[in-house]
Amino acid sequence: MGSKKSVLPVSQNFLAIEKEYSSFENSKIAILSCPFEKTTSYGKGTAKGPAAIIKASHYVEFFDEETNKEVCFEHGIAALKPLSFNKLSSQRALDLIYNSVKELIDAGKFVVTLGGEHSISTAPIKAHFDTYPNMSVLHFDAHSDLRHEYEGSIYSHASFMARVTAFTTDITQVGIRAQCKEEYEFIKEKNISTFYAYQMRNDGFDEQLLQRILETLSDNVYITFDVDYFDPSIMPSTGTPEPNGFYWHETMMLLKKVIENRNLVGFDVVELAPRKDNHFPDFLTAKLIYKVLNYKF
Repeated sequence: MGSKKSVLPVSQNFLAIEKEYSSFENSKIAILSCPFEKTTSYGKGTAKGPAAIIKASHYVEFFDEETNKEVCFEHGIAALKPLSFNKLSSQRALDLIYNSVKELIDAGKFVVTLGGEHSISTAPIKAHFDTYPNMSVLHFDAHSDLRHEYEGSIYSHASFMARVTAFTTDITQVGIRAQCKEEYEFIKEKNISTFYAYQMRNDGFDEQLLQRILETLSDNVYITFDVDYFDPSIMPSTGTPEPNGFYWHETMMLLKKVIENRNLVGFDVVELAPRKDNHFPDFLTAKLIYKVLNYKF
């Protein structure tokens, strides 16, 4: 994993930054693409998400005017060659992702994992949990993904968070607006902090809401971000878009609040299903990743 061969060339890496700032050795940040798609149930195409994010990132400005930073030059970002899954089972794919992420963490890297469908997130969450066992998981999503199984698979994208609860229930969910009754009851049973979209809208997306969310989180936080958390008007390129989603400014307010007040240990971004007729969602996702990195560093 640590060899130079594992890093994408300048023309294909995140932000298209020169070797001086994108080699494995010189980079604090590592981006790992996991183009795994096996259980998507409505719109498909998430396997193409990581490559679309990387491509769109070439048009993201290096300088962030809000933080007055150029994180890519100040800390370095190494984009590793995407993992190859071939015909691996879901369990073996998760094992591969877990081992790859854990190796990067052990090498001292801040790891950003790109999916693929949301089922991949169980692995990087577990890899970080094994390093930071007291961490909270902050879950941005339209769906709670707490079904025991879906369409016959316990490894479904709709069940990934249920797999996470096998090792931690220190979970906060924001933006949820689609779930089955069993998930609703499971949330109460496990005392999972869930902020439903209708409540967030009714109460107002303000400082009080941000503080309530913050108070549910321990010192170390891992973020798993399903892009269908966003409203379909700005994020149509996802498998199951749900109305009453969220927008850029309010989301940045929340992310900035969390990252300023807690230790972000890693994050993943999943469920982008790129469309040829609309590149904006790809760009939005690439900018989201870079924005989080500028808040973090």
